[in-house]
Amino acid sequence: MIATARRVDHYALTVPDLDVAVDFIVDVIGGELVYRLPPLAYDDDWMQRYLDVHPRASCEIALLRLGPTTNLELFEYTAPDHNPVPPGPHEVGSTQLGLYVEDVPEAVTALRDWLPVLTVTTDAARLMAPWRMPIELRSYPESVSPGRFGPCPLWSNRDDGTPAKSRVPGLRNVDHIGYTVANLDDAVTFFLDTLGAELLYRKGTEHAALRVGPTDNVELNCHGSLGAPPRNSDVGGRHLALHVDDVDAAAAQLADVPGCTVLGGPETITEGPIAGDRWVYVRTRIGLHIELVRMPDGALPYERETTARRRAAGGLQWTDR
Repeated sequence: MIATARRVDHYALTVPDLDVAVDFIVDVIGGELVYRLPPLAYDDDWMQRYLDVHPRASCEIALLRLGPTTNLELFEYTAPDHNPVPPGPHEVGSTQLGLYVEDVPEAVTALRDWLPVLTVTTDAARLMAPWRMPIELRSYPESVSPGRFGPCPLWSNRDDGTPAKSRVPGLRNVDHIGYTVANLDDAVTFFLDTLGAELLYRKGTEHAALRVGPTDNVELNCHGSLGAPPRNSDVGGRHLALHVDDVDAAAAQLADVPGCTVLGGPETITEGPIAGDRWVYVRTRIGLHIELVRMPDGALPYERETTARRRAAGGLQWTDR
């Protein structure tokens, strides 16, 4: 387990058009825009040292609240080596967002005018987001996978329980994030031994599901595909952020893990909407960047301008169930 880890802080994805992605998440899924950051660019090698992208890369970032438990961070990059084509659904580096709904066929019917539908069964469906990322709808009894973080009673973006206006009927919460990896054994071992996840089940060399902290499920898929995952600046780039109480201690721990490289070193943001945030990226051997982050929720500048709020760790602990 990572030192002082509390919960998954956010999932992060790089999209081709930030405005289109934000509008889709807000207007169709029922997410809530929390903040957008000023464009990020440097004249030196800061982008390369800290974000693992081309030195002349620049990006815009938006943070959205998805339901009761999840923060989603969206990036739009420009870079000299930018790849605008995301990985295919079965290629290494592909990412899938899973949503829990009460009735899958009903939800699919409501979304047909918005998203291409790939497959449908009574308890699962796969659709394609505007930025060509698979979205999976799930509905199943809790007994199917004991220990999995299950459906919440109400999809809500606010801690006071106010329901969001989603076009997805019966939407409860984010069910999982799915990552396609090159080697399932190595990825499962990393999540278990390094991140402190718990294995829920595994199906041979192709699929595994894990409980990661108190409120998140991660699914790992392996289809035998070759190739490298997308860079952070490529469309389809992604990272997994963990909320920790001590970023420096967690970074020092990961620095000693074979195959992990701490990028740049922990930094504290000193101005802008999230001034006070301490963070660092870590490159891992499984092709997924891990961000360690400590947000002083309740004292962030953006909170003075909006009633929207990130999902904070609050009193949650990593082992809460």
